[in-house]
Amino acid sequence: MNAAWTNGEKTVTGALRVLVVEDEPNIRELVCLHLELEGYACEGVGDGKAGLGRTEAERFDLLVLDVMLPGLDGVSLCRAVRRGAMNGDVPILMLTARGEESDKVIGLESGADDYLTKPFGVRELVARARALLRRPRKAAGEAPLDGDEDFAGPPVHIHGIDIDLARRRVRVESRDVELTDQEFRLLHLLATHAGIVFSREALLGKIWRGDTYVTVRSVDTLVKRLRRRIESDPAHPRFLLTVWGVGYKFADV
Repeated sequence: MNAAWTNGEKTVTGALRVLVVEDEPNIRELVCLHLELEGYACEGVGDGKAGLGRTEAERFDLLVLDVMLPGLDGVSLCRAVRRGAMNGDVPILMLTARGEESDKVIGLESGADDYLTKPFGVRELVARARALLRRPRKAAGEAPLDGDEDFAGPPVHIHGIDIDLARRRVRVESRDVELTDQEFRLLHLLATHAGIVFSREALLGKIWRGDTYVTVRSVDTLVKRLRRRIESDPAHPRFLLTVWGVGYKFADV
């Protein structure tokens, strides 16, 4: 990869591009430093409005957004990016000092793909960024394929469960498990966001795309069906966990 300079900042020709929107200079510089050490071309800005301007002007491969930003907060910025044409499908990692489950749900429902709470370790940050950057994206201007933009990527291996997206195959502790399309989509979504809580409303929007006559109780029914398929004791699940008053999550890694 060749180094180049634009607007007084160093970029790496041909490298994956990351935009970090963080108002604390020390954190912004630390994040960019370690992402650049991984070979990514990293650009940092200090407020939400500047971040929105950059996402409307150029295409990026990953956004790292702080929640508490001046000008335009990270959740509003995330929603605006998702509505835009330039970076509507870009992977988004949110950073925040807040650790409550409700704040994580708000971030994910705004369109974020992952969530990291401050203080965080740089190794975990880099690992999560790397995982998000491995996800395939459509080419610029290309339409999503049948609403499956959230269900693409390499095989998933977690807690003895193997999910093969290409073959639509699931194995639980070396045992093949037959799943319906909705069961498969729910398992894949939760397993690729282990430890993150999804509200019933968020799952409705992601699993039942275009379906009109469904309610949040449809989510409960689907979770029960999936538990019967993959849990050794559905009454005491190890994988698909209930977070009372909020929603569901996959067991933490």
